[in-house]
Amino acid sequence: MSGFEILTAGRVVFGRGRAADAVDAIRAHGTRVLLLRGSHAAADRLAADLRAQGCAVEEIRQKGEPLLDDLEAIVARSREMRIDVVAALGGGSAVDMAKAAAALIPALGPAMRYLEVVGEGRTLEAAPLPFVALPTTAGTGAEVTKNAVIGVPEHGRKVSLRDARMLANLAIIDPALTDGAPRDVTLASGLDAVTQVIEPYLSCRATPFTDALCRDAIPRGLTALARLMQGEDAAARDDLALTSLFGGLALANAGLGAVHGFAGVLGGRTGAAHGALCGRLLPGVLRANVRAVAEEGGDLSRHDEVAGWIGAALGDDADPIGVLERSITAWGLPGLATLGVGEADIPDLARESQATSSMRGNPVALSQPQLEAILRDSL
Repeated sequence: MSGFEILTAGRVVFGRGRAADAVDAIRAHGTRVLLLRGSHAAADRLAADLRAQGCAVEEIRQKGEPLLDDLEAIVARSREMRIDVVAALGGGSAVDMAKAAAALIPALGPAMRYLEVVGEGRTLEAAPLPFVALPTTAGTGAEVTKNAVIGVPEHGRKVSLRDARMLANLAIIDPALTDGAPRDVTLASGLDAVTQVIEPYLSCRATPFTDALCRDAIPRGLTALARLMQGEDAAARDDLALTSLFGGLALANAGLGAVHGFAGVLGGRTGAAHGALCGRLLPGVLRANVRAVAEEGGDLSRHDEVAGWIGAALGDDADPIGVLERSITAWGLPGLATLGVGEADIPDLARESQATSSMRGNPVALSQPQLEAILRDSL
Protein backbone atom coordinates (compact mmCIF):
# COMPACT_ATOMS: atom_id res chain seq x y z
CA MET A 1 0.00 0.00 0.00
CA SER A 2 1.38 3.43 -0.92
CA GLY A 3 1.39 6.19 1.66
CA PHE A 4 -1.11 9.02 1.75
CA GLU A 5 -2.07 12.07 3.75
CA ILE A 6 -5.42 13.53 4.77
CA LEU A 7 -6.26 17.21 4.30
CA THR A 8 -9.51 18.69 5.57
CA ALA A 9 -11.02 21.59 7.49
CA GLY A 10 -9.75 22.22 10.98
CA ARG A 11 -13.11 21.08 12.37
CA VAL A 12 -16.12 19.57 10.61
CA VAL A 13 -19.59 19.62 12.19
CA PHE A 14 -22.50 17.75 10.57
CA GLY A 15 -26.13 17.65 11.67
CA ARG A 16 -29.49 19.34 11.61
CA GLY A 17 -29.60 22.45 13.76
CA ARG A 18 -25.83 22.82 13.96
CA ALA A 19 -25.88 26.15 12.08
CA ALA A 20 -26.74 27.65 15.47
CA ASP A 21 -23.10 27.02 16.47
CA ALA A 22 -21.81 29.50 13.91
CA VAL A 23 -22.10 32.79 15.82
CA ASP A 24 -19.84 31.83 18.70
CA ALA A 25 -17.41 30.08 16.37
CA ILE A 26 -17.06 33.11 14.08
CA ARG A 27 -16.81 35.59 16.94
CA ALA A 28 -14.01 33.53 18.50
CA HIS A 29 -11.84 34.57 15.54
CA GLY A 30 -12.62 38.28 15.58
CA THR A 31 -15.32 40.94 15.55
CA ARG A 32 -14.86 42.45 12.07
CA VAL A 33 -16.64 39.92 9.88
CA LEU A 34 -16.91 39.59 6.12
CA LEU A 35 -20.02 37.52 5.34
CA LEU A 36 -20.36 36.17 1.80
CA ARG A 37 -23.95 35.05 1.47
CA GLY A 38 -26.72 33.90 -0.78
CA SER A 39 -30.43 34.64 -0.45
CA HIS A 40 -31.13 32.09 2.31
CA ALA A 41 -33.01 33.54 5.31
CA ALA A 42 -30.47 31.90 7.61
CA ALA A 43 -27.90 34.44 6.40
CA ASP A 44 -30.14 37.28 7.64
CA ARG A 45 -30.32 35.59 11.05
CA LEU A 46 -26.58 34.97 11.17
CA ALA A 47 -25.76 38.60 10.35
CA ALA A 48 -28.27 39.88 12.93
CA ASP A 49 -26.98 37.53 15.62
CA LEU A 50 -23.37 38.54 14.95
CA ARG A 51 -24.26 42.21 15.21
CA ALA A 52 -26.14 41.53 18.45
CA GLN A 53 -22.90 40.07 19.79
CA GLY A 54 -21.01 43.26 18.97
CA CYS A 55 -19.56 42.33 15.59
CA ALA A 56 -19.20 44.67 12.63
CA VAL A 57 -20.52 42.70 9.66
CA GLU A 58 -19.88 43.48 6.01
CA GLU A 59 -22.47 41.48 4.03
CA ILE A 60 -21.84 40.77 0.37
CA ARG A 61 -24.38 38.83 -1.68
CA GLN A 62 -22.79 36.40 -4.08
CA LYS A 63 -24.73 36.15 -7.32
CA GLY A 64 -23.58 33.72 -9.97
CA GLU A 65 -20.13 32.20 -10.29
CA PRO A 66 -17.18 33.91 -8.55
CA LEU A 67 -15.43 36.29 -10.94
CA LEU A 68 -11.99 37.82 -10.65
CA ASP A 69 -13.10 41.47 -10.79
CA ASP A 70 -15.65 40.92 -8.03
CA LEU A 71 -13.08 39.10 -5.91
CA GLU A 72 -10.60 41.97 -6.23
CA ALA A 73 -13.29 44.48 -5.22
CA ILE A 74 -14.20 42.40 -2.16
CA VAL A 75 -10.55 42.12 -1.14
CA ALA A 76 -10.04 45.88 -1.46
CA ARG A 77 -13.15 46.65 0.59
CA SER A 78 -12.18 44.11 3.25
CA ARG A 79 -8.73 45.60 3.64
CA GLU A 80 -10.29 49.03 4.16
CA MET A 81 -12.49 47.60 6.92
CA ARG A 82 -9.61 45.63 8.45
CA ILE A 83 -11.65 42.43 8.32
CA ASP A 84 -10.28 39.75 10.64
CA VAL A 85 -12.56 36.76 9.95
CA VAL A 86 -14.45 35.57 6.86
CA ALA A 87 -17.65 33.52 6.84
CA ALA A 88 -19.78 32.06 4.06
CA LEU A 89 -23.43 31.04 4.24
CA GLY A 90 -24.60 30.12 0.78
CA GLY A 91 -24.01 27.81 -2.14
CA GLY A 92 -20.69 26.69 -3.55
CA SER A 93 -20.12 30.04 -5.26
CA ALA A 94 -20.42 31.95 -1.98
CA VAL A 95 -18.14 29.46 -0.23
CA ASP A 96 -15.52 29.68 -2.97
CA MET A 97 -15.62 33.49 -3.07
CA ALA A 98 -15.28 33.67 0.71
CA LYS A 99 -12.44 31.16 0.70
CA ALA A 100 -10.60 33.15 -1.96
CA ALA A 101 -11.19 36.43 -0.13
CA ALA A 102 -9.88 34.97 3.13
CA ALA A 103 -6.74 33.92 1.25
CA LEU A 104 -6.14 37.18 -0.59
CA ILE A 105 -6.97 39.83 2.01
CA PRO A 106 -3.59 39.28 3.73
CA ALA A 107 -1.76 38.52 0.46
CA LEU A 108 1.16 40.68 -0.65
CA GLY A 109 0.30 40.76 -4.34
CA PRO A 110 -2.66 40.88 -6.75
CA ALA A 111 -4.88 37.86 -7.33
CA MET A 112 -3.26 37.01 -10.68
CA ARG A 113 0.01 36.34 -8.90
CA TYR A 114 -1.58 33.29 -7.26
CA LEU A 115 -4.12 31.98 -9.79
CA GLU A 116 -3.31 28.80 -11.68
CA VAL A 117 -3.18 28.50 -15.50
CA VAL A 118 -3.91 32.15 -16.41
CA GLY A 119 -1.81 33.66 -13.61
CA GLU A 120 1.61 33.04 -12.10
CA GLY A 121 0.45 30.24 -9.79
CA ARG A 122 2.67 31.40 -6.94
CA THR A 123 2.32 30.20 -3.36
CA LEU A 124 0.62 32.58 -0.92
CA GLU A 125 3.24 34.40 1.14
CA ALA A 126 0.86 35.07 4.05
CA ALA A 127 -1.55 32.72 5.79
CA PRO A 128 -5.25 33.27 4.98
CA LEU A 129 -7.63 34.86 7.46
CA PRO A 130 -9.77 32.52 9.60
CA PHE A 131 -12.65 31.13 7.56
CA VAL A 132 -15.95 29.51 8.60
CA ALA A 133 -18.18 27.83 5.97
CA LEU A 134 -21.88 26.95 6.07
CA PRO A 135 -23.11 25.50 2.74
CA THR A 136 -26.77 25.86 1.76
CA THR A 137 -26.60 23.47 -1.19
CA ALA A 138 -25.51 19.84 -1.29
CA GLY A 139 -23.09 19.77 -4.17
CA THR A 140 -19.60 21.19 -4.33
CA GLY A 141 -18.17 20.12 -0.96
CA ALA A 142 -16.22 23.41 -1.15
CA GLU A 143 -16.40 23.76 2.63
CA VAL A 144 -13.72 21.07 2.99
CA THR A 145 -11.51 21.70 -0.05
CA LYS A 146 -8.29 23.69 -0.32
CA ASN A 147 -9.07 25.56 -3.54
CA ALA A 148 -11.47 28.19 -4.81
CA VAL A 149 -12.62 28.25 -8.44
CA ILE A 150 -12.62 31.74 -9.94
CA GLY A 151 -13.89 32.80 -13.35
CA VAL A 152 -11.58 34.96 -15.46
CA PRO A 153 -13.84 36.13 -18.32
CA GLU A 154 -11.09 37.77 -20.36
CA HIS A 155 -9.41 34.38 -20.63
CA GLY A 156 -12.69 32.45 -20.96
CA ARG A 157 -11.59 30.13 -18.15
CA LYS A 158 -12.39 29.08 -14.62
CA VAL A 159 -9.20 28.47 -12.68
CA SER A 160 -8.21 27.67 -9.13
CA LEU A 161 -6.61 29.58 -6.32
CA ARG A 162 -5.10 26.76 -4.29
CA ASP A 163 -3.27 26.40 -0.99
CA ALA A 164 -3.62 23.84 1.81
CA ARG A 165 -3.94 26.74 4.27
CA MET A 166 -7.18 27.79 2.54
CA LEU A 167 -9.03 24.91 4.22
CA ALA A 168 -11.77 26.24 6.49
CA ASN A 169 -11.10 26.55 10.19
CA LEU A 170 -14.65 25.28 10.68
CA ALA A 171 -17.13 23.72 8.27
CA ILE A 172 -20.71 23.41 9.51
CA ILE A 173 -22.89 21.19 7.33
CA ASP A 174 -26.48 21.59 8.48
CA PRO A 175 -28.77 19.71 6.06
CA ALA A 176 -31.72 21.85 7.19
CA LEU A 177 -30.14 24.72 5.24
CA THR A 178 -30.77 22.73 2.03
CA ASP A 179 -34.45 21.97 2.74
CA GLY A 180 -36.77 23.29 0.06
CA ALA A 181 -34.03 24.18 -2.41
CA PRO A 182 -35.43 24.65 -5.93
CA ARG A 183 -35.61 21.45 -7.97
CA ASP A 184 -33.17 22.66 -10.64
CA VAL A 185 -30.64 23.66 -7.97
CA THR A 186 -31.07 20.32 -6.21
CA LEU A 187 -30.55 18.49 -9.51
CA ALA A 188 -27.43 20.35 -10.63
CA SER A 189 -25.78 20.44 -7.21
CA GLY A 190 -26.78 16.85 -6.47
CA LEU A 191 -25.22 15.62 -9.71
CA ASP A 192 -22.05 17.51 -8.79
CA ALA A 193 -22.05 15.78 -5.39
CA VAL A 194 -22.52 12.35 -6.97
CA THR A 195 -19.81 13.02 -9.56
CA GLN A 196 -17.44 14.08 -6.80
CA VAL A 197 -17.67 10.71 -5.09
CA ILE A 198 -17.57 8.67 -8.30
CA GLU A 199 -14.50 10.36 -9.78
CA PRO A 200 -12.27 10.05 -6.67
CA TYR A 201 -13.26 6.37 -6.36
CA LEU A 202 -12.13 5.73 -9.93
CA SER A 203 -9.15 8.09 -9.68
CA CYS A 204 -5.61 6.83 -10.16
CA ARG A 205 -4.89 8.70 -6.90
CA ALA A 206 -7.51 6.94 -4.76
CA THR A 207 -6.51 6.04 -1.20
CA PRO A 208 -8.01 3.74 1.45
CA PHE A 209 -9.39 6.86 3.17
CA THR A 210 -11.17 8.18 0.09
CA ASP A 211 -12.34 4.68 -0.88
CA ALA A 212 -14.12 4.31 2.47
CA LEU A 213 -15.94 7.61 1.95
CA CYS A 214 -16.90 6.95 -1.66
CA ARG A 215 -18.14 3.38 -1.17
CA ASP A 216 -20.70 4.73 1.29
CA ALA A 217 -21.53 7.92 -0.55
CA ILE A 218 -22.01 6.76 -4.16
CA PRO A 219 -25.11 4.61 -3.53
CA ARG A 220 -26.31 6.97 -0.78
CA GLY A 221 -26.13 10.02 -3.02
CA LEU A 222 -27.69 8.40 -6.08
CA THR A 223 -30.63 7.09 -4.07
CA ALA A 224 -31.15 10.42 -2.32
CA LEU A 225 -31.08 12.40 -5.56
CA ALA A 226 -33.59 10.06 -7.20
CA ARG A 227 -35.93 10.49 -4.21
CA LEU A 228 -35.62 14.28 -4.26
CA MET A 229 -36.51 14.37 -7.94
CA GLN A 230 -39.86 12.87 -6.87
CA GLY A 231 -40.49 15.36 -4.06
CA GLU A 232 -39.19 16.93 -0.87
CA ASP A 233 -37.72 14.43 1.59
CA ALA A 234 -35.81 15.45 4.72
CA ALA A 235 -33.97 12.14 5.04
CA ALA A 236 -32.86 12.38 1.41
CA ARG A 237 -31.65 15.94 2.05
CA ASP A 238 -29.55 14.60 4.93
CA ASP A 239 -28.08 11.88 2.73
CA LEU A 240 -27.29 14.24 -0.14
CA ALA A 241 -25.63 16.72 2.25
CA LEU A 242 -23.48 13.90 3.61
CA THR A 243 -22.61 12.82 0.06
CA SER A 244 -21.53 16.38 -0.73
CA LEU A 245 -19.34 16.50 2.37
CA PHE A 246 -17.76 13.14 1.55
CA GLY A 247 -17.21 14.31 -2.02
CA GLY A 248 -15.34 17.38 -0.85
CA LEU A 249 -13.18 15.26 1.44
CA ALA A 250 -12.55 12.72 -1.32
CA LEU A 251 -11.63 15.14 -4.08
CA ALA A 252 -9.33 17.09 -1.76
CA ASN A 253 -7.40 13.90 -1.09
CA ALA A 254 -7.68 11.84 -4.31
CA GLY A 255 -8.37 14.32 -7.09
CA LEU A 256 -11.11 14.09 -9.70
CA GLY A 257 -11.14 13.10 -13.37
CA ALA A 258 -12.26 13.92 -16.89
CA VAL A 259 -15.72 15.20 -15.93
CA HIS A 260 -14.21 18.00 -13.91
CA GLY A 261 -11.39 18.44 -16.41
CA PHE A 262 -14.06 19.33 -18.94
CA ALA A 263 -16.32 21.26 -16.58
CA GLY A 264 -13.85 23.98 -15.68
CA VAL A 265 -13.12 24.75 -19.32
CA LEU A 266 -16.75 24.52 -20.48
CA GLY A 267 -17.94 26.61 -17.55
CA GLY A 268 -15.47 29.35 -18.38
CA ARG A 269 -16.57 29.38 -22.02
CA THR A 270 -20.35 29.11 -21.55
CA GLY A 271 -21.13 30.38 -18.05
CA ALA A 272 -23.30 27.28 -17.52
CA ALA A 273 -23.82 25.95 -14.00
CA HIS A 274 -20.96 23.70 -12.92
CA GLY A 275 -23.21 20.94 -11.61
CA ALA A 276 -25.28 20.88 -14.80
CA LEU A 277 -22.13 20.41 -16.86
CA CYS A 278 -20.87 17.66 -14.58
CA GLY A 279 -24.16 15.79 -14.67
CA ARG A 280 -24.43 15.90 -18.44
CA LEU A 281 -20.82 14.80 -18.94
CA LEU A 282 -20.79 12.01 -16.35
CA PRO A 283 -22.38 9.18 -18.43
CA GLY A 284 -20.15 9.80 -21.44
CA VAL A 285 -16.99 9.93 -19.35
CA LEU A 286 -17.93 6.71 -17.53
CA ARG A 287 -18.42 4.92 -20.86
CA ALA A 288 -15.19 6.29 -22.34
CA ASN A 289 -13.18 5.30 -19.27
CA VAL A 290 -14.53 1.74 -19.34
CA ARG A 291 -13.57 1.40 -23.02
CA ALA A 292 -10.13 2.93 -22.51
CA VAL A 293 -9.28 0.83 -19.45
CA ALA A 294 -10.45 -2.32 -21.23
CA GLU A 295 -8.34 -1.50 -24.30
CA GLU A 296 -5.28 -1.19 -22.05
CA GLY A 297 -6.07 -4.48 -20.31
CA GLY A 298 -6.63 -2.69 -17.01
CA ASP A 299 -8.70 -3.61 -13.97
CA LEU A 300 -12.41 -2.83 -14.42
CA SER A 301 -13.54 -3.97 -10.98
CA ARG A 302 -14.11 -0.45 -9.64
CA HIS A 303 -15.98 0.58 -12.79
CA ASP A 304 -18.18 -2.50 -12.36
CA GLU A 305 -18.86 -1.55 -8.75
CA VAL A 306 -19.89 1.97 -9.74
CA ALA A 307 -22.15 0.60 -12.48
CA GLY A 308 -23.74 -1.75 -9.95
CA TRP A 309 -24.45 1.08 -7.52
CA ILE A 310 -25.98 3.20 -10.30
CA GLY A 311 -28.17 0.32 -11.48
CA ALA A 312 -29.37 -0.50 -7.96
CA ALA A 313 -30.22 3.13 -7.17
CA LEU A 314 -32.00 3.84 -10.46
CA GLY A 315 -33.59 0.44 -11.05
CA ASP A 316 -31.80 -0.92 -14.11
CA ASP A 317 -28.95 -3.37 -13.67
CA ALA A 318 -28.87 -4.26 -17.38
CA ASP A 319 -27.74 -0.83 -18.63
CA PRO A 320 -26.77 1.27 -15.58
CA ILE A 321 -24.95 4.06 -17.42
CA GLY A 322 -27.78 4.26 -19.94
CA VAL A 323 -30.39 4.54 -17.20
CA LEU A 324 -28.30 7.26 -15.54
CA GLU A 325 -28.26 9.20 -18.79
CA ARG A 326 -31.98 8.72 -19.36
CA SER A 327 -32.80 9.66 -15.77
CA ILE A 328 -30.76 12.85 -15.96
CA THR A 329 -32.66 13.84 -19.10
CA ALA A 330 -36.04 12.91 -17.60
CA TRP A 331 -35.25 14.99 -14.51
CA GLY A 332 -34.84 18.02 -16.77
CA LEU A 333 -31.10 18.47 -17.26
CA PRO A 334 -30.35 19.93 -20.71
CA GLY A 335 -27.67 18.70 -23.10
CA LEU A 336 -24.41 20.53 -23.71
CA ALA A 337 -25.80 22.16 -26.87
CA THR A 338 -28.49 23.89 -24.81
CA LEU A 339 -25.85 24.84 -22.23
CA GLY A 340 -23.89 26.72 -24.89
CA VAL A 341 -21.50 24.20 -26.48
CA GLY A 342 -21.43 24.10 -30.29
CA GLU A 343 -20.04 21.42 -32.57
CA ALA A 344 -17.41 23.84 -33.86
CA ASP A 345 -16.16 24.43 -30.32
CA ILE A 346 -15.42 20.79 -29.60
CA PRO A 347 -11.78 20.45 -30.81
CA ASP A 348 -10.63 23.51 -28.85
CA LEU A 349 -12.60 22.51 -25.74
CA ALA A 350 -11.13 19.01 -25.82
CA ARG A 351 -7.59 20.31 -26.26
CA GLU A 352 -7.91 22.82 -23.41
CA SER A 353 -9.56 20.25 -21.14
CA GLN A 354 -6.78 17.74 -21.74
CA ALA A 355 -4.31 20.09 -20.02
CA THR A 356 -6.32 20.65 -16.83
CA SER A 357 -5.20 19.40 -13.43
CA SER A 358 -8.35 17.31 -12.92
CA MET A 359 -7.51 15.20 -15.98
CA ARG A 360 -4.43 13.92 -14.17
CA GLY A 361 -6.67 12.08 -11.72
CA ASN A 362 -8.61 10.25 -14.44
CA PRO A 363 -8.14 6.45 -14.25
CA VAL A 364 -6.60 6.46 -17.73
CA ALA A 365 -5.27 9.14 -20.07
CA LEU A 366 -7.82 10.00 -22.75
CA SER A 367 -6.74 11.09 -26.22
CA GLN A 368 -7.97 14.15 -28.10
CA PRO A 369 -10.33 12.03 -30.27
CA GLN A 370 -11.71 10.28 -27.19
CA LEU A 371 -12.35 13.61 -25.48
CA GLU A 372 -14.04 15.01 -28.56
CA ALA A 373 -16.29 11.94 -28.76
CA ILE A 374 -17.42 12.45 -25.15
CA LEU A 375 -18.39 16.03 -25.89
CA ARG A 376 -20.31 15.07 -29.03
CA ASP A 377 -22.16 12.32 -27.17
CA SER A 378 -23.15 14.84 -24.50
CA LEU A 379 -24.56 17.49 -26.83
